[in-house]
Amino acid sequence: MKAIVYDRYGPPDVLRYADVERPASPGAGQVLVKVHTASLNFGDRAVMRGEPGAIRLGMGLRRPRAKILGRAVAGTVEAVGPGVTRFQPGDDVFGEVSQNGFAEYTLAKQKHLAAKPAGVTFEQAATLPVAANTALQGIRLGEVGPDTRLLVNGASGGVGTFAVQLAKALGAHVTATCSGRNADLVRAIGADAVIDYTTGDVTSGEARFDVVFDLVGDKPLAAMRQVLTPRGMYIASFGGGGKVLGPMPRLLAMMVRAPFASQRLRPLVATPKGAELAELAEMVAAGTLDPVIERSCPLSETADAIRFIEEHHAQGKFVLTV
Repeated sequence: MKAIVYDRYGPPDVLRYADVERPASPGAGQVLVKVHTASLNFGDRAVMRGEPGAIRLGMGLRRPRAKILGRAVAGTVEAVGPGVTRFQPGDDVFGEVSQNGFAEYTLAKQKHLAAKPAGVTFEQAATLPVAANTALQGIRLGEVGPDTRLLVNGASGGVGTFAVQLAKALGAHVTATCSGRNADLVRAIGADAVIDYTTGDVTSGEARFDVVFDLVGDKPLAAMRQVLTPRGMYIASFGGGGKVLGPMPRLLAMMVRAPFASQRLRPLVATPKGAELAELAEMVAAGTLDPVIERSCPLSETADAIRFIEEHHAQGKFVLTV
């Protein structure tokens, strides 16, 4: 089968579109999926580059242990392993895998998959794992609801575009930050106010928010706390940072301060949940949620797609067709 493989960390040049062996028969609780589409996420770039260096403790110190990139997929069940009761061959599914997703076939845990509704395309379904479920878990952590004043810092990317829509569906008032290039898009998906971070600074204004969902981490924590209400919540869900520890020093400092702050300071580490993916898919089918897809391209062009994302601020998601 064809797959996007790499055997060393580095820039997109390390990726190859190559022939590899098809996965073995699924084990207990596993499903073999014939992949139709996949989507790119920030974590794919981090794992490809091996940065921050701390992730190599789990991915392989000198070179990646998993040779195939990719976590978010949609496709058709090819075979099921012992103990799988929710799916059978021929079912259309989508979900999150532990790497090995950018390929014609991949193995997934049953609990990390959801059935794809007939009214949802494979392209749409592939955008939901990782990005949409991160947005949903952040919105729920913040207890966002009617009249909540929410700031989404970094609203034009994959997680951000979902967060804006989910919050609006719950009746929140959403302020979004993004570049001027993406301002019209963010307004179109429901943001009540948009701040172009290249010309303005949300932390210098007088607006105060019940919840700040920070997907960028480009402002000091003290500055972000200044725009929170006295009992507001700051939710941190971002990569970046130093090449060795990434965002960890900032997140640890936040957690040290948290017990002594009147405001609630929370890191968000999203986890794959098939039940939540099913909820998101039903929202797409109902028209409540509309995945923003900037571009679809063949799996063979994955390296070029990642180069584009690294050089520009992507609008929503990039989808790979297999």
